[in-house]
Amino acid sequence: MQRRGAGLRWPRQQQQQPPPPAVGPRAAAMVPPSGGVPPGLGGRPACALLLLCYLNFVPSWGRQTSLTTSVIPKAEQSVAYKDFIYFTVFEGNVRNVSEVSVEYLCSQPCVVNLEAVVSSEFRSSIPVYKKRWKNEKHLHTSRTQIVRVKFPSIMVYRDDYFIRHSISVSAVILRAWITHQYSGGGASVKWDQHLLHAVAKNYTLLNTVPPFERPFKDHQVCLEWNMDYIWNLQANKIPQCPLENDVAVLLGFPYASSGENTGIVKKFQRFQNRELEATRRQRMDYPVFTVSLWLYLLHYCKASLCGILYFVDSNEMYGTPSVFLTEEGHLHIQMHLVKGEDLAVKTKFTVPLKEWFRLDVSFTGGQIVVTASIGQDLRSYRDQTISFREDFHYNDTAGYFIIGGSRYVAGIEGFFGPLKYYRLRSLHPAQIFNPLLESQLAEQIKLYYERCAEVQEIISVYSSVAQDADQRQEACHLHNSYLDFKRKYGGPSTCRAFPWEKELKAKHPSLFQALLEMDLLTVPRNQNKSISEIGGRIFEKAVKRLSGVDGLHRISSVIPFLMDSSCCGYHRASYYLAVFYETGLSVPRDRLQGMLYSLVGGQGSERLSSMNLGYKHYQGVDNYPLDWELSYAYYSNIAMKTPLDQHTLQGDQAYVETIRLKDDEILKVQTKEDGDVFMWLKHEASRGNAAAQQRLAQMLFWGQQGVAKNPEAAIEWYAKGALETEDPALIYDYAIVLFKGQGVKKNRPLALELMKKAASKGLHQAVNGLGWYYHKFKKNYAKAAKYWLKAEDMGNPDASYNLGVLYLDGVFPGVPGRNQTLAGEYFHKAAQGGHMEGTLWCSLYYITGNLETFPRDPEKAVVWAKHVAEKNGYLGHVIRKGLNAYLEGSWHEALLYYVLAAETGIEVSQTNLAHICEERPDLARRYLGVNCVWRYYNFSVFQIDAPSFAYLKMGDLYYYGHQNRSQDLELSVQMYAQAALDGDSQGFFNLALLIEEGAIIPHHILDFLEIDSTLHSNNISILRELYERCWSHSNEESFSPCSLAWLYLHLRLVWGAVLHSALIYFLGTFLLSVLIAWTVQYFQSVSAGSSPGPAHASTDHTATTASPAVTPAADISARDPPTVANNPEPRG
Repeated sequence: MQRRGAGLRWPRQQQQQPPPPAVGPRAAAMVPPSGGVPPGLGGRPACALLLLCYLNFVPSWGRQTSLTTSVIPKAEQSVAYKDFIYFTVFEGNVRNVSEVSVEYLCSQPCVVNLEAVVSSEFRSSIPVYKKRWKNEKHLHTSRTQIVRVKFPSIMVYRDDYFIRHSISVSAVILRAWITHQYSGGGASVKWDQHLLHAVAKNYTLLNTVPPFERPFKDHQVCLEWNMDYIWNLQANKIPQCPLENDVAVLLGFPYASSGENTGIVKKFQRFQNRELEATRRQRMDYPVFTVSLWLYLLHYCKASLCGILYFVDSNEMYGTPSVFLTEEGHLHIQMHLVKGEDLAVKTKFTVPLKEWFRLDVSFTGGQIVVTASIGQDLRSYRDQTISFREDFHYNDTAGYFIIGGSRYVAGIEGFFGPLKYYRLRSLHPAQIFNPLLESQLAEQIKLYYERCAEVQEIISVYSSVAQDADQRQEACHLHNSYLDFKRKYGGPSTCRAFPWEKELKAKHPSLFQALLEMDLLTVPRNQNKSISEIGGRIFEKAVKRLSGVDGLHRISSVIPFLMDSSCCGYHRASYYLAVFYETGLSVPRDRLQGMLYSLVGGQGSERLSSMNLGYKHYQGVDNYPLDWELSYAYYSNIAMKTPLDQHTLQGDQAYVETIRLKDDEILKVQTKEDGDVFMWLKHEASRGNAAAQQRLAQMLFWGQQGVAKNPEAAIEWYAKGALETEDPALIYDYAIVLFKGQGVKKNRPLALELMKKAASKGLHQAVNGLGWYYHKFKKNYAKAAKYWLKAEDMGNPDASYNLGVLYLDGVFPGVPGRNQTLAGEYFHKAAQGGHMEGTLWCSLYYITGNLETFPRDPEKAVVWAKHVAEKNGYLGHVIRKGLNAYLEGSWHEALLYYVLAAETGIEVSQTNLAHICEERPDLARRYLGVNCVWRYYNFSVFQIDAPSFAYLKMGDLYYYGHQNRSQDLELSVQMYAQAALDGDSQGFFNLALLIEEGAIIPHHILDFLEIDSTLHSNNISILRELYERCWSHSNEESFSPCSLAWLYLHLRLVWGAVLHSALIYFLGTFLLSVLIAWTVQYFQSVSAGSSPGPAHASTDHTATTASPAVTPAADISARDPPTVANNPEPRG
């Protein structure tokens, strides 16, 4: 028995002498009744005294007697006693039933309370046992009560079939206290308030047992044999927690933030580890976490706030944490409070510009520590500690994080580096491990902007002096500085405005050459606009050199001009440089420089650069990490601009058309303004042909089919067709033009009249247009919804999108408030009909996962955003230039523009480029640093809408082994199978040929083709099935290779069946009969030759002629010459 708590009880005010030890029952029984000594002690008083002391004191050593009550003599009742309580636990460990001895003394009527409190890693101070009793009679008397404390089975026993989740207990506290009944501590007082009135209290700790050292509980229940067997299979297995920690790497590769309303969306999931998840839940009102991210800022925020990292909850509101950048360069940190309000604070220090720095923000309850460490060595830093008394609400799984911009706020202008998030720890900056990854690339970014600052300063000073010199005929000591610069190197300039000219000429020769050749008087006087204008002019001159017959020869000489143009902010040049370095187009391949210029172009919001970055991160190629959220950030930026680009009709844009260089029929209808097709359409349109008028207007409005974009001419045909014909499509198109004023003065009354006329003819686009009119101009949502519902029933995707907007804005008639679920359904329906804005909303829902009907799917979000981005008119312009160059036979220019288009990730340009490289392999080998055919056919087969011939090409490349690549039959079979699944007969034919050559088609490929391996167990059966499918998918009406192969297979089968059945049986029977006949004749001739008789010839001429036996030569010479059997002569 172990005694606990004696040293922990409350001290008494006055120390009393303890009562004399009571004589127990055992001692009383051994004392003689007469008071004498026991017999046998020899009457020795000393021995009797020692025995008496032994019997009275020894039983109490090492243990306590139980169920005994001390009796105080009446003479001592007047002594004042102090209340006390302590207890003894018989077993130190936690058991299902633990016996506890409670010893107490009450000076007044009292209530004794006993409670067991448990703490674990999940929760603390959980009461698991409570007991109380009264003591009104035995006052001033020390009493002992035995209590059987029962603990829950989940903290005493191991897991079994009934106890599925035992808990790991960290501490068990057993506490007891006494309260006086007449001093506010009666039995009617609530338990949690009872302890406040305690006059004496005590506690002790019990030892806990780890879950896997506990015994199993005997439930006195028998399981069925199958359940018992299944449980025993896992009963003795110790489960292991998933390998998981609280560190989340949100970003590992640099992200180019353009300062627009797009960014990276990240979402945290709940921890799989129960302990970590319990800790996270416990800290929702006491956040403990750390954020560490690298930044490179080009400018401070141009608006009031720019997004860095912020949390958006399920109600689309900012949560904890939200970090923004202000227009002065301070950090704005916002938190959401438990009581529902928001709280924000601004740092005292400003963050640096054009310098990599690491920003660390740590939260510990209401204390925030912000540190900005500058440079990769993190030596210099600025920090600030901010404390609050409010409680922050923090639930990092009830929403999503955004890095950069979003539809709520624009992002920063600059670059994000590695970003780590410690979800459950508050760390000092020295404890954080977040190095600047891709350090070489980060250093190149810094060097690029340092060089560009120098270039922009040269251009700014140069252009301003040149413009001032035009206004003042004499400057710089009576010399015309502009003429001096025009002389280039004709002699040292006497103008003192350029003391740095000699030094920088050697450093920037291409820049000075371009400036001297440029008419700077027409450049805008605004500094930013002038630099951008000069960059555009430098780029146009560089591209003009590349457009020649031998343009690819000049790439190396053009690169310095493209670098200067890029530094001026004309980032189309940045994309050209990125492609040249990434593909090795006439320059040594340099992936680091390719990444640099691609990121610079993406930061400058260059459309093709952003698509290039999005595609590389989507596929994880060219040393870009696979990151769908990062890919979505780039693609969504261009996807949101695509509808706007189409409506503005500005810049070098063209309609993106799917034109394959392998399709001769499509190539034949490509035309120009002086082409036969265009002239014929123009002739038919002039005669009043409505279809020709509509097609001609579309070609001119969008720049389709090789015709240059000409909105003014297109509108003339729209007007002619609408006013002269009754074609509803032409009437509708002209009405839209009049509504929006695209290329013509707005005329709303005429537009409305034409729209109603087209709608009356049953055109669903016009019905939707009427709804748009009442929504936009009349604000009549009921009438708008009426028309949109009608158009939606007619299958119009625009109407579906517009209905979704009504639900999203909360203005749908008869429906109170916003309904994002219904809005999402209408957006999805519109997206399936090809509506771009509806597709964008669906991609947003998939990346955030905030709607139940759109579970989070980053890959699907990227696919939908990519689909819209690839309709951008600027990409269409590049594709059109490549197509025109191909049709004109300008191979250098065609290769250049198709490489530029293919690197954005659009599939049709990738397959077209591979086709050009197949047609001109000499050109590809000479100018490209990559295996063109392999690279771009391989890229194309990983696209969602890849054509079947691309799979066939890759199957051939895997089968034959292309340019030192080894043969791979397994991948070849997969490519052919994918082509066959797409309905290409050649895919079935190639698979059959592989089987003919002895290859084995794996079962998963047969399942992929829906060929039942149980029904087709041998190769002959599979061959027959493949050839039959090949024939059924063939487009040729006459005999095709598939039909001939199928016929040849069946002829072989018939021939083989004949050879292996009747013919073999017949030939075998015939040969066996001949053999038997020959054997019989042989034995007959042998037996006839050995019989007794005369040695002369036999008179049986038949036997002589029929026997095939050959007579030995010795016998022939000894005999007479043989008679001729054919002419027998009679003998006499």
